[in-house]
Amino acid sequence: MAVPVWSVDPRTGNQREQAAVEATADEVDAAVRAAHAVRDALADREVRIALLRVAADELTADGERLIATADAETALGEPRLTGELGRTTGQLRAFADEIEDGGYLDVIIDRADASLTPPRPDLRRYKIPLGVVAVYAASNFPLAFSVPGGDTASALAAGSPVVVKAHPDHPATSELAGAALRRAAVKVGLPEDVVTVVHGFDAGVALVKHPLVAAAGFTGSVRGGRALFDAAAARPRPIPFHGELGSLNPVVVTEVAAAEGADEIGAGLAGSMTMGVGQFCTKPGLVLVPAGEAGDRLVTTLGEKLTDVAPGVLLDGRMRDAFLAGVDARKRLEGVEAPVDAGEGEGRTVAAGFLTVDGGRLLAEGDHDLLLEECFGPLTVVVRYADTGQLTALLGRFPGNLTATVHLGAADTESGTGARLLAELTPLAGRVLVGGWPTGVAVTPAQHHGGPYPASTSGSTSVGATAIERWLRPVSYQNAPEALLPAELRDDNPLGVPRRVNGTREVREG
Repeated sequence: MAVPVWSVDPRTGNQREQAAVEATADEVDAAVRAAHAVRDALADREVRIALLRVAADELTADGERLIATADAETALGEPRLTGELGRTTGQLRAFADEIEDGGYLDVIIDRADASLTPPRPDLRRYKIPLGVVAVYAASNFPLAFSVPGGDTASALAAGSPVVVKAHPDHPATSELAGAALRRAAVKVGLPEDVVTVVHGFDAGVALVKHPLVAAAGFTGSVRGGRALFDAAAARPRPIPFHGELGSLNPVVVTEVAAAEGADEIGAGLAGSMTMGVGQFCTKPGLVLVPAGEAGDRLVTTLGEKLTDVAPGVLLDGRMRDAFLAGVDARKRLEGVEAPVDAGEGEGRTVAAGFLTVDGGRLLAEGDHDLLLEECFGPLTVVVRYADTGQLTALLGRFPGNLTATVHLGAADTESGTGARLLAELTPLAGRVLVGGWPTGVAVTPAQHHGGPYPASTSGSTSVGATAIERWLRPVSYQNAPEALLPAELRDDNPLGVPRRVNGTREVREG
């Protein structure tokens, strides 16, 4: 019997509509096999470029309905979702540009040279798509990290068909977005099965275990991501699993920075940690401030600003329950105080707040390790450190993160403090900020959105041009006749892709 998938309004907890049905094991198998069968259709780079650009157009054309549906399912608000749709279509077009450039293929040609010892054969290397990619959609970005998001866009750009396991928090949005992508495929002459959407927990498990799935991308919790990662590794033929799991995103405020700008930093922290009701993967979840007057002033400003933040609705009731339980468990730890108490608001809302604790507590063995785990929602932990030695010891306890931020004062660069802290933060995160706040991830080629475990399960990024590398593998051809070589590796370079030939990078005309 078909199991319905309901769209639920998080503001009320009421069911909106039946959006889909859960996919059975047979239906997942059929979806993967259909995707596998259309791999060759994605081989033409001009068709892939057209697919991504037309997909962006289709999403834009259906934008009003997409935004309204996503807001009804996530309570994220139309202004935020309007921006997210723009980001989603922008990254689709950016990957089309990346295909057009061709640099992602990393073409290297070493021509035969019999004069070398030993003689060198003719070797030509580039990258090819892995095959069918399983994408697991995120809860907190119903567009940019979901069905039409960066994982899907980069996989299609690489030439890999995609089967998306939709997130249960926004099934109706997922169906609309999936339909837009499939319409785009048909419009450019591709089979619609280059993108398929499935629903259901069991479908997600079956997907990662399917023998024709060649790789997977995931954005979500540590618990869920680790279970899928382990399943991917336990297959008879293990596959790459690129998971973004959880991140504390620590922030360090130096004594000089606090003395010079406590009010500004405190206000900035309040805005960053409550953005999207604290449901950004880059939310600053732990802040290290110096003990003393300047640090106290920062904490006071943070408290004042948070009292002005209206309670908000989380993505679903399960997340709300987990947030409230997480806040309560942390507040019960010895030495932890709650100057502004995060917790239950009116109706289905939650109120923002923060906790404080002395650095010595966090260095001691015991239950305070809980403070080093992400609490998804509008909560941050302020840790007061006594001196630079204790600060260094505290940083040594942190797990891997997506981001790490340091706020420096004017004298910190000349004194060497800035260089030392940058060196201590770099091993902890994939993106290190000097000033500013980590919420907000620019979609640009130099971006890296990943980090040491548990921030991610691989060294790759899920944002930016290099995200395409996750779905490719290198292959070299040795002494292959020119007529048999792919166009990208032929001497005349008909596609005009960037190449390194005999150790020298070719300069493209124009």
